[in-house]
Amino acid sequence: MTEQVNVLVVGEGGREFAIAHKLQQSPKVKQVYCAPGNVGMKTVGVMPVDIPETDFAGLIRFAKEHQVAWTFVGPEDCLVDGIVDDFRAAGLKAFGPSARAAQLEGSKDYALNFMNNYGVPTARHASYRDQTAAIRDVDQFGFPVVIKENGLAGGKGVVIAPDRDTAVQTIKEMFGQGQARLVLEECLQGQEYSMFVLLSNDHYRILPMAQDHKRAYDGDKGPNTGGMGAYSPLPQLSAADYQRMVDEVVTPTVNGLVTGDYNYHGILYIGLILTAAGPKVIEYNVRLGDPETQVILPRLATDLFDLVDAALNDQPLPEVKEDPAACLGVVLASKGYPTKPVHGQSLGEFPQEDGIEIAYANVTGDLGDLRGNGGRLLMVLAKDASLKQAHDRVYRYLDGLDEPECFYRHDIGAKAGL
Repeated sequence: MTEQVNVLVVGEGGREFAIAHKLQQSPKVKQVYCAPGNVGMKTVGVMPVDIPETDFAGLIRFAKEHQVAWTFVGPEDCLVDGIVDDFRAAGLKAFGPSARAAQLEGSKDYALNFMNNYGVPTARHASYRDQTAAIRDVDQFGFPVVIKENGLAGGKGVVIAPDRDTAVQTIKEMFGQGQARLVLEECLQGQEYSMFVLLSNDHYRILPMAQDHKRAYDGDKGPNTGGMGAYSPLPQLSAADYQRMVDEVVTPTVNGLVTGDYNYHGILYIGLILTAAGPKVIEYNVRLGDPETQVILPRLATDLFDLVDAALNDQPLPEVKEDPAACLGVVLASKGYPTKPVHGQSLGEFPQEDGIEIAYANVTGDLGDLRGNGGRLLMVLAKDASLKQAHDRVYRYLDGLDEPECFYRHDIGAKAGL
């Protein structure tokens, strides 16, 4: 057997929990470090490291001192700020796009120009630096209209305004809060899907598909969040529609990355809406999604270490094999999320139960006496023979908890017929 190696994951949330947990399960990995990580990661043998994800120099020093084979970067902020470029300049391998390529998420305007240039189908749109012009043109997109902050917003910088008054108020608020640019888009109709492409320049593999639930409350009501739950696979997505996504979206996207000389080695998330006219892209993200990562990685039967290691070393990518089992997860969030989440509430200890996994995110304290430390605290997930069985197992567990300062959606998976 090849000598085991150490790897480093950068980040602290539920996504990084899932990545680190999956890598720790590889027979080729000795130890997974996660900087800064969270206390819950200790439950799966991952070692948190007290270095902020923004301290690139400190992370580089740690990687060298601990003989880290490579680093997997979780958060988009770090990627946009050039962490991969810094690691490469220091002679270290890091999985993720360069700062230039990360603009596909860092700027909505940049991403839309990329789609236009390379023939990737998307919504009718326009970009504005001027509040007056945006208000003048908003009627051209019909209502509801989608209004997006141009920069990073943690999945929350999107408002779907149902009427002109709401749209005008939102435009004024976004510019008033310091946005230099915003994007107006027609509101596409259809189900949303999350597709994750693992890239090694012009070679790629598609990971298991998932569906996220962005709105805070049941029935897709309330403000947009970072995501309140997810599931995989997607029984409502036909093989023909999936192939259209590959042919009409993935192929021109990858061709654009190669033609544009992005030298992309990392994950590209493609947010899709399957409209009556076919698949259209609503956004690119340059990393794995949260909460989708927590449900797709348990279904990945191929060793994640092998996929990332091959990509970083420009070797042939292993085939992606999917576990036929289904996985569903529901986020437990702090009361008041996403606008004013409660902090510091006592969560106690989450009981162990067969078939239930906890992917910890914004928690602090001791494992026996956890406290909330942000918006989305953790995800309760289950993998089972069917989505229905996984769904029922998760909700039985959640319904048995006593967490008055928290809330969760009760309809995750409804669009799959659950």
